[in-house]
Amino acid sequence: MRPTILIIDDEAPIREVLSGILSDEGFQPLSAASAEEGLTMLEQQDVHLVLLDIWLPGMDGIAALEKIKQDGNEVPVIMISGHGTIETAVQATRIGAFDFIEKPLSYDKVILAINQGLRVARLERENKLLRATKPAGSASAIIGDSAVVQHLRLQIERVAPTDASVLILGGHGTGKELVAQAIHSQSNRTESPMIEVNCAAIPEELIESELFGYEQGAFTGADKGKKGKFDQADGSTLFLDEIGDMSLKSQAKVLRILQERKFERVGGAKTIEVDVRILAATNKNLEQEIEEGNFRADLFYRLNVVPIQLPDLKERLEDIPALVASFLEQFRSKGLGEKRFAGDALSMLIQHPWPGNIRELRNMVERLMIMVPGELITAKDVAVFLNPGAFQPLSGSFEAGYSHLAFKDARKQFEHDYLKKKLEENEGNVSKTAEAIGMERSHLHKKVKALGIKL
Repeated sequence: MRPTILIIDDEAPIREVLSGILSDEGFQPLSAASAEEGLTMLEQQDVHLVLLDIWLPGMDGIAALEKIKQDGNEVPVIMISGHGTIETAVQATRIGAFDFIEKPLSYDKVILAINQGLRVARLERENKLLRATKPAGSASAIIGDSAVVQHLRLQIERVAPTDASVLILGGHGTGKELVAQAIHSQSNRTESPMIEVNCAAIPEELIESELFGYEQGAFTGADKGKKGKFDQADGSTLFLDEIGDMSLKSQAKVLRILQERKFERVGGAKTIEVDVRILAATNKNLEQEIEEGNFRADLFYRLNVVPIQLPDLKERLEDIPALVASFLEQFRSKGLGEKRFAGDALSMLIQHPWPGNIRELRNMVERLMIMVPGELITAKDVAVFLNPGAFQPLSGSFEAGYSHLAFKDARKQFEHDYLKKKLEENEGNVSKTAEAIGMERSHLHKKVKALGIKL
């Protein structure tokens, strides 16, 4: 996608010459004859950099610069003037101008300043996205030396340098996001952050604007336009987690962009082209979902260029000591102290079936580090937390709470009481609660809604 440069200058010859030069240099020029016209275009168009004259009829360039920065627009602005002074340059810089160029313009200097401004803006945008991205742990480090993990590493090494779409399959807690991070970090797109979307966590009515963005006025409350995830991932990788939970309507829109590599924002008519690599993940059997009419076959074939099936933890039990050691180090760095597992305690962990896979194991290690007072975690300590009989009633007595109910109703009541208590412990934060109890956030959200628990 060619960067769009907005020229705001009241002199038509300068606008025309700059537009021609920018076009020759591979940019997409826009021009406005006044600050008011330019600010309107800035709200309506996807602009990457502004060339702003200081002396303009009506609102001058300094006032326009202040308006741009007050509105929170992070677009770099290069001021140009034929009557510049040091005081004016200092004032513009303090307000937030990226650079200050005097007329008559040196077009080589203008192009150099534009390229520098775009580069700095890209780095700032990437840093912001990186800060907003939740920590991915060891990212490209897939822990373990079992045969299935060695095969998994080999698959990642082969597919990572390509631009092929990858469909990552595996149960809850098997590390699908970690594999996506590993593929991205070993790809040719690693200079930009991977953009992640949890398809199950976004309501159907919002997923289109989340993926494709929207223009100002597209719907009530859309005071400004916003870039979507495909925009943010231009030149990088987009990870569509829980793709199996996406609605058929949304699937059709994603299929279109995978076919054409272009889209329109919600409420917009401008076609935007992007260069995005797609990684998708699901815990569902998509072929079965296709048979049941819940997933599009054509989208499945687009995504399933290279399928990677992740093993359950019970298929790689020999990796548990290495995983535990890694978790101990992670939690030690978070201030949970020095702890170690006795040999019989590790043996007990290896013998457990781990239906929640690696996430369940991680949560168990954290729980033991918090609850066991000594430095050595013994088999007895592990047994207390692995044994369901060790859990105490949440409140009241069994007789008062569940004995009069049928099994189905008792289970529903227990789930209600348990989840309500856990949510209260985490101040209503669904993500923290899901992490604490070893449940997928999307699954917990559905449970909470089904059980009528108010957040």
